[in-house]
Amino acid sequence: MIKWLNSLLFCFIFVLGIAEACAQDRTIDSLINFLKTAKEDTNKVNVMNDLAKRFISIGNYDTTLFFATKAKSLAVKIDFKKGIAGSYNNIGNVFIDQGNYPEALKNYLASLKIREQIGDKKGIAGSYNNIGNVYFDQGNFPEALKNHMASLKIKEQIGDKKGIALAYNNIGIVYSDQGNLPEALKKHLASLKIKEQIGVEHPDDIGNKNGIATSYNNVGNIFKDQGNFPEALKNYLAALKIMEQIGDKYGISSSYNNIGNVYLNQGNYPEALKNYLASLMIKQQIGNKNGIASTYVNIGSLKSRIRQYDEAKKYLHKGLKLSKEIGTKVLMRNAYKSLSTLHSETGNYKSALNNYKLYILYRDSLINEENTKKTVQTQMQYEFDKKESETKAKQDKKDVIANEEKQKQKIIIISVSAGLILVLILAIVILRSLRQNQKKNKIITDQKEIVEKQKELVEEKQKEILDSIHYAKRIQTALITSEKYISKTLNRLFT
Repeated sequence: MIKWLNSLLFCFIFVLGIAEACAQDRTIDSLINFLKTAKEDTNKVNVMNDLAKRFISIGNYDTTLFFATKAKSLAVKIDFKKGIAGSYNNIGNVFIDQGNYPEALKNYLASLKIREQIGDKKGIAGSYNNIGNVYFDQGNFPEALKNHMASLKIKEQIGDKKGIALAYNNIGIVYSDQGNLPEALKKHLASLKIKEQIGVEHPDDIGNKNGIATSYNNVGNIFKDQGNFPEALKNYLAALKIMEQIGDKYGISSSYNNIGNVYLNQGNYPEALKNYLASLMIKQQIGNKNGIASTYVNIGSLKSRIRQYDEAKKYLHKGLKLSKEIGTKVLMRNAYKSLSTLHSETGNYKSALNNYKLYILYRDSLINEENTKKTVQTQMQYEFDKKESETKAKQDKKDVIANEEKQKQKIIIISVSAGLILVLILAIVILRSLRQNQKKNKIITDQKEIVEKQKELVEEKQKEILDSIHYAKRIQTALITSEKYISKTLNRLFT
């Protein structure tokens, strides 16, 4: 009976979640309608995982788990590994928001393992990012930074602008909690710049709008820690405006909390309390344990300042208890510090000293020499790897250019050689032709000479014959004349 009632209650919560979401996002309504007639295939898995992401963005964890679990079951059934990994990731997102870090890490690691098997680089980078967030919330800054740097490296390789901006954002948060505010601000501003560029190209991208608002909150945090409260408030209000536009409850609650922190530091306690309570109400609605614990501590600190010590003690102990349950060292450190101040102001110096010692213990465990050393090493390793990659890329580019030049030289040499060979062949052909022509000319000349000689011989023979004829003729003529003379003479003698 109890099990049946629990199931009915879950269905009721699910239906309420659907109604609330559909009122804010018509895309959710169309996706749910698609599921009604969708086949049991990869498209259905992708749509359910998409719905899980949309519901977690508005802080509806029960509905997120419903769709993520359904997506995982179907993905396993049809052996859709990318879908399984996405489901694990969505489930991990719910657990980290609820402060259940062991379960969050378990699901993120399961997602990472599958993504590595299928070679999903973008997914691998996303898993490293989420694992880094778990370690950060647990106060393990070196491991957090290590995973965020690993995520950034992959995102830079694949040119994922959104991913690069997110990595800068998370690295900035780590630096901020370690007290390295200049480096933190540098990373947050770099993240914001990329997101704003994307916003120009894709003005309707809700995810990017959320990212811009998150960056405004983070930049505001740095200005607050530096004591520049007007700039901090300006950024927090800009973040709140965007979060309200897109209906991001988690972001709205964070913005209210941050605005409360500014008013607290400025001594405007009524406005500070007003914003803290607004933040706490939303965080309790969505079950954000980490945020609830943080706001409890903030309200306790405020109550202590206005000398409402009983109320302050109540809120600080509630915040400390919840921080211990979820294992958030950062919040435990803050709670112990505020409790030490409270007991000191009320004259309970022994408790003040004990809480101060615990504050120092957690502060030093978060920021100690070894952690700082590891963080610096991680940063240096990233910078070294980045420079090495850039150097290798430059060298590869030079090699490509050199190879291209070699290829060009080779082509030129081959072309010139081929040209020379053709010229040589042509010269040989021409030379051969000239020689053949010379031979022919010589033969013709020789023949001509022979003909000329023969002609001369003929002419000589002809001349000789003609001369002989002429000579004979002269002789004949001479004889004829003599005969006449003789005849004439004889006639004269005998007459």
